[in-house]
Amino acid sequence: MNPFNKLVVRILPLFPKSFIWIFSSRYIAGKTLSDGVSKTRELNGMGCSATMDVLGEDIFTLEEASVNKQECFRVLDTIHTNRLDARLSLKLTALGLKVDKEKCYQNVKEIVEKASQVNNFVRIDMEDSTCTEETLEIYRRLRKGYRNVGAVIQACLRRSRDDVERLIKEQIADLRICKGIYQEPKEIAYKEKEEIRESFNRLVRMMLESGSFVGIATHDKVLVDQSLEAITAIRASKSTYEFQMLLGVAEKMRGEIVALGNRMRVYVPYGEQWHGYCTRRLKENPTIVGHILKNIFIRR
Repeated sequence: MNPFNKLVVRILPLFPKSFIWIFSSRYIAGKTLSDGVSKTRELNGMGCSATMDVLGEDIFTLEEASVNKQECFRVLDTIHTNRLDARLSLKLTALGLKVDKEKCYQNVKEIVEKASQVNNFVRIDMEDSTCTEETLEIYRRLRKGYRNVGAVIQACLRRSRDDVERLIKEQIADLRICKGIYQEPKEIAYKEKEEIRESFNRLVRMMLESGSFVGIATHDKVLVDQSLEAITAIRASKSTYEFQMLLGVAEKMRGEIVALGNRMRVYVPYGEQWHGYCTRRLKENPTIVGHILKNIFIRR
């Protein structure tokens, strides 16, 4: 790991919020839902869909979980009212997973039901490995009654191949495949770049061959190219896949993918909890620091 990146992360709490916002603003729509709507409209105008996310995971009380649930309702209503091409992404820890698992399930069920009423879709984000089993358990329970909900699988985890195989067999595999950002023990996660790429490609191909919907979530050009090759070889229908990227990252490549006629969905986070989100992401993956600092001075 780059010593400079690690040093910056260590002293990050000493930086004023105003400084962190300088580089965070590229990757976050803003602090309010209106900011999220504006950014989503802009992306829609570029031919991209969006998935909106209310920042604020790892809450500690059910009251906080209820506040987050109400904000998710507001997002869904706003998407519907403004006729935006957007969905909702959420994290189970923001809805009480680590406080009361059953209450968390009920909160998410209400959100998925609300999404169904306004003809929308909910993507349950995957968090660190301490949440994986419970997240998939809740996802399975929801899929018994709803089809407008999907999950996320992280290619870095060794268990992911088995998870995808089971979900495909159960006919509930509507998945976003990503590399995974969390720092996990080597006993449960691949650590080498090529191992993770191999796992990513394998999972995407499994999804494409099964005809299940897959969100191909990566900024790695090697993986983008290999996914496009697999799509061509399998003759996958455009209705069974889309590419997905984070806001503010690899924008040139994003445009190239769209220009080729592929669907693209961009992750649009917003909220007052932006500072905690940014510092956690940087601590979880210090390699991001160099990329961010470069982008303070280089606009593409």
